[in-house]
Amino acid sequence: MDLMKSMMVAASGLKAQSGRMRIIAENIANADSTGKTPGADPYRRKVPTFEERLDRTVGTETVQLGRPMLDKSDFKLKYLPGHPAADPNGYVKMPNVDGLVEAMDMREAQRSYEANLNLITASRRMMSQTIDILKK
Repeated sequence: MDLMKSMMVAASGLKAQSGRMRIIAENIANADSTGKTPGADPYRRKVPTFEERLDRTVGTETVQLGRPMLDKSDFKLKYLPGHPAADPNGYVKMPNVDGLVEAMDMREAQRSYEANLNLITASRRMMSQTIDILKK
């Protein structure tokens, strides 16, 4: 039964990291999304959060994606005098999304996803070998 628990925990990790990658992809997609009117705030970066959850059916703790938080860091200003969202001085508020940070977060989420997938693969292999041994 411990192999089943490890597979359940890894599966919850897969789902959580998949959601994390979706949020990161949304941040990257909106890296240039400005406000529509002068002084309007642009897209604000989302930060994924995780929550611990007790799975009573198996009796183990799993992880799930929580509600994303908004990054409170300052917006960048870019001089674009002809832009519809430009202030009287010609500056436009740009999203607080840093492509390098998002790329590193995506890589970390991908590696975590791969680690959970490898755990599931190893657990399935061990279960299969155990069944083969029991058949003999």
